[in-house]
Amino acid sequence: MSAEAISENCAKSDFWQGVRLSLPVVVAAAPFGLLFGALAVDNGFSVLEALLMSAMVFGGASQMVGIELFGQHVAPWLIVLSIFAVNFRHVLYSAGIGRRIAHWPPVQQAVGYFLLTDPQFAVAERKGEAGETVGFAWYMGLGLPVYVFWVTESALGAVFGRLIPDTHALGIDFLLPIYFLGLVMGFRKRPLWLPVVVASAAASIIAYKTVGSPWHVSIGAVAGVLLAVILPPHHSGVEARP
Repeated sequence: MSAEAISENCAKSDFWQGVRLSLPVVVAAAPFGLLFGALAVDNGFSVLEALLMSAMVFGGASQMVGIELFGQHVAPWLIVLSIFAVNFRHVLYSAGIGRRIAHWPPVQQAVGYFLLTDPQFAVAERKGEAGETVGFAWYMGLGLPVYVFWVTESALGAVFGRLIPDTHALGIDFLLPIYFLGLVMGFRKRPLWLPVVVASAAASIIAYKTVGSPWHVSIGAVAGVLLAVILPPHHSGVEARP
């Protein structure tokens, strides 16, 4: 078998491995994609506009904030600033994931940053910490299904929004927080994990009660980062990895 054929088979295997890892995210995010489409239409968006917003922004929390503010006729600069506040954590994600995908060509890196989400970062970071290479095929297998289903579910929600039951009443909206909690727990062996999580959660709750949404997301993230910078790695009693 030629080297090209072996390389192609490895890429296919890596891609499908990524697809398998993406399935829990697809399932957990489905109610939110449908809910976004329904809310977008309720706030005056057309089905096409809802679909395009999901395709171009690809950020559940920021899209929810955006349609809420659009519905209140808020100044455009405030909408942009609010969405930036929600998505500020992606600046930190990009800085972290950059060292994992630095070996990719620039075009592939651009695609990788576009598909970067909370679970995408967490799973890729775990793979890198295990000493494995974060390949483009694997990364796309992990990210593409989430993107495609998110856009599709947004369109379905926009078309059939009135048929969707109340997700809060059914508890469906709790699927994604549970999944994110699982991602956070996956990093529990890291140095400073507990104090950083506690500081971030406390700051986020206080900010939510005082400043309000969506600023609590970024404030909680910044609080966790600042604590990690201030405290030495051996503070948690776990030896830092080289």
